[in-house]
Amino acid sequence: MTFLLVQLQGLLNTIGILDIIDTLLVAFCLYHLYLMLKNTRAAALAKGLFVLVFFMFLSKWLNLHVINWILEKSMTVLMVALPVVFQPELRRALEQIGRGRLFRKSTELDEQELEEVVSDVTGAVVVMSQRKLGALIVFEREIGLEERIETGVLIDGLVSEGLLLNIFEKDTPLHDGAVIIRGKRIVAASCLLPLTDARNLSQELGTRHRSAIGISEQSDALIIIVSEETGVISLAKNGELQRFLHADDVKELLRNAIMLHNNSIAEDWKEKFLNFRGNKK
Repeated sequence: MTFLLVQLQGLLNTIGILDIIDTLLVAFCLYHLYLMLKNTRAAALAKGLFVLVFFMFLSKWLNLHVINWILEKSMTVLMVALPVVFQPELRRALEQIGRGRLFRKSTELDEQELEEVVSDVTGAVVVMSQRKLGALIVFEREIGLEERIETGVLIDGLVSEGLLLNIFEKDTPLHDGAVIIRGKRIVAASCLLPLTDARNLSQELGTRHRSAIGISEQSDALIIIVSEETGVISLAKNGELQRFLHADDVKELLRNAIMLHNNSIAEDWKEKFLNFRGNKK
């Protein structure tokens, strides 16, 4: 026991302030890398990679030479393929570093801004439903949608009922595709969304509904759909579709979803602050 204490004391004596700073910086970067990959398709790929690495070391320890050889060769191929597989995430991370936005969260709305956004969107959706104007409105939350924004036309305008109605007016250049909202701003319009692979959907659901379900399966986005054929208002979230909504339903669902998003951001920064204080102590 005394020997272990002496060894531990000797190890602690070799640690300087620069070593502590170095370790904290690495931990900070790894933590934000985890946040970037969390709840994305890249996260599932990363988990699969860690499983392969684990079995490679396990096979080596158990002297399973054939399995170990196969896994080592597979890892070599994967190392070459990883930049291709993670190309969207790598490109987005480099762009964010260049813009100084790598560790910045989506804009949090205060109570007044929240009510204004919910009121404007609900008002526009009700009018479009009455006039049977097809619409697809996507609310970005924790998982970024930069890859989808790049497929559309940049707007970067404040959310307003009039702007939404103008975008989705029939025969206008931007009425096809989706509008993506981040915070209180319309980031882009006429964006392309992935179609769902689900086979059990009703035949009366068209491309808008299938696109809404598709993006909700790949992200935590909230999507409002107005049917061009029937004027029915629907909402997609987590791969599920709620149909035949009224104005009050839209307001409640939007308000709850955005408030939950704001609270998660606040909790995230609170946790960072507490961790920072704990590290200082």
